[in-house]
Amino acid sequence: MDRAQKEKVVEELGQIFESSGVVVVSRYEGLTVAEMQDLRARARGAEASVRVAKNRLAKIALEGQPCESIGEYLTGMTVLTFSEDPVAAAKVAEDFAKDNSKFEILGGAMGENALDRAGVTAVSKMPSREELIASIVGCIGAPASNIAGAIGAPASNIASILSTIEERGEAA
Repeated sequence: MDRAQKEKVVEELGQIFESSGVVVVSRYEGLTVAEMQDLRARARGAEASVRVAKNRLAKIALEGQPCESIGEYLTGMTVLTFSEDPVAAAKVAEDFAKDNSKFEILGGAMGENALDRAGVTAVSKMPSREELIASIVGCIGAPASNIAGAIGAPASNIASILSTIEERGEAA
């Protein structure tokens, strides 16, 4: 890899560290190609990405970044899992780590905050953006549903009373 290519990689990695909602650093030593392809497929499905980068170039890209302290995790065979959604990459990494003992999560960063292993686990348990939006929409829609039910209840009660009177009249 020549100098121009290295500079391009450093720039791309800098963009990843700067614009991603979460970056998870993991060790992947011993994974097969098929297992790495599985990780990439899971990441794509969750709108996340996986990137294997040279540690030295990643450390250069981290210089001056608020999450520069995660550079300590960049030793050995490391892979970066990242996403714009602050939860997606952490969920993908945690799920993959459960299925593959050779995949070890070291830590990561969420915006300006560096995360240790426990921090990545905590982030992965948070609801995703879509789940939060669905929850908010449900909260907004519930009062309207209750109002519609309250408005319709008297008419329903009157119909029930009339039905009962009619049945009693036929029985007599």
